[in-house]
Amino acid sequence: MLEVGQVAPDFCAPNQDDIEICSRDLRGKWIILYFYPRDLTPGCTNEACDFTAAEPEFDDLDAVILGVSPDDSAKHRKFIEKYDLSITLLADVNKRICEDFGVWQLKKFMGRESMGVVRTTFIINPEGKIAEIWNKVNVRKKKTVKGEKIEVLHADEVKQRLQELQQAN
Repeated sequence: MLEVGQVAPDFCAPNQDDIEICSRDLRGKWIILYFYPRDLTPGCTNEACDFTAAEPEFDDLDAVILGVSPDDSAKHRKFIEKYDLSITLLADVNKRICEDFGVWQLKKFMGRESMGVVRTTFIINPEGKIAEIWNKVNVRKKKTVKGEKIEVLHADEVKQRLQELQQAN
């Protein structure tokens, strides 16, 4: 399993427009690399919509958001068009990036086991090192603050942590 401080594995994959996106071309920028199981499913839709809504703030922090799933670029295009997403989605159909980042794992659901993507987010710093990892991400979780239940978005947690990391540099 990858750890904070390690150099992130290099990757190249086609985006939703069949344009190859490679980590080497993004050196010097912060990368939010999030892995999700499948396009057009409820949790994955919430996560993509939340990152899209927050994208201008990530742009201000010189960070690029990349979503990765085993879906192909055609399915990514449908997903983007249906929900008006502005983030970049990478097609990892051979699951190489998922395997390199350790997110292609045995999952259990309703008593059945199968291989799949474990929802995980990485922040990669401008030098290409892993600066933060969230495993088994809960896209929207309830939290009690001062006796009041609020919804905490994963995209907001990532943005806050990115700001902290940048201030520490």
